[in-house]
Amino acid sequence: MEYRYLGRTGLKVSEICLGAMHFGGETDEETSVRVLDAFVDAGGTFIDTADVYGGGASEEVLGRWLKGRNRDDLVIATKVWGRTGPGPNDVGLSRKHLRTAVEASLRRLGTDHLDLYYTHVYDDATPLEETLSTLDTLVTEGKVRYLGASNVPAWHLQKAIDVADRHGWARYDALQPLYNLLDRETEWELLPVCRNEGLGVLPWSPLRAGWLSGRIRRGMAAPPPGTRVALAAGRGHIESWENYATERTWRVLDELEAVAAETGHTVAQVAVRWLLQAPGVTAPIIGPRTFEHFTDNLGAVGWTLTAEQQARLTAVSGKPKVYPYDILETLLQQR
Repeated sequence: MEYRYLGRTGLKVSEICLGAMHFGGETDEETSVRVLDAFVDAGGTFIDTADVYGGGASEEVLGRWLKGRNRDDLVIATKVWGRTGPGPNDVGLSRKHLRTAVEASLRRLGTDHLDLYYTHVYDDATPLEETLSTLDTLVTEGKVRYLGASNVPAWHLQKAIDVADRHGWARYDALQPLYNLLDRETEWELLPVCRNEGLGVLPWSPLRAGWLSGRIRRGMAAPPPGTRVALAAGRGHIESWENYATERTWRVLDELEAVAAETGHTVAQVAVRWLLQAPGVTAPIIGPRTFEHFTDNLGAVGWTLTAEQQARLTAVSGKPKVYPYDILETLLQQR
């Protein structure tokens, strides 16, 4: 396992981040502990969860496991925003909810600090200054070491950085966006902001909920039963068959299979490896449900795609640009 700096900070994290979204839910505690132990044994240090995963069960499982580990060896990230109770203030990024939520996460995790604290979703109801000043206080108090954002438009991310800089507050040092071979829109504005402002990039869903796992192939009329893709439409999730079963997706999967055959690695490993070598990416977040998923995903480290293979995957997965990106690309090439 290699280690990379988180953006412009001095914090080093493992090149793969272990996502604990399923721990305490679809993944029982015994399997969760087995995955965590194997991840650390492989050199992994970076673990991601959220206060809403499993209604707090993910943080609790991780907290019990942490009792048998050297806390300082690990980088633990969690998130805040989602609804954690029935009350009107049990959601969002208000000062009240942030203060309540961070204490609850620290208690469930059994730790006195969070290495990385994400705002899980952009909050359009709370003044930005209220959110950022509260986060700065949490850093000053030592309860949080670094700040990150997730699921945020680029304009809001840039505004948050500018506001924090203007007031001398702790600023976002990381972004956790949706980014994979099928979802490339993050490259249009979010990645340039991260590059210009020195933020680390930790992509979630590198396998797009199973679309890039190798289980779905051209010619299939429906996803395998019981998979996240099969259940997505009923749950209102965007990774549904109806949204992704397109000719572009089949071309990407065809190329992934070809590169997998060339390298002797699985389709999932190639998909994660592409992200590991993508410009600006710090560490993809794998979210295994089973130990077998974990071992397959971990096989993305320790080797590299050739420049030609990386370029092929990048080319086949490119999306037609919309305005103003299309016209800007054309005009800027004329300089």
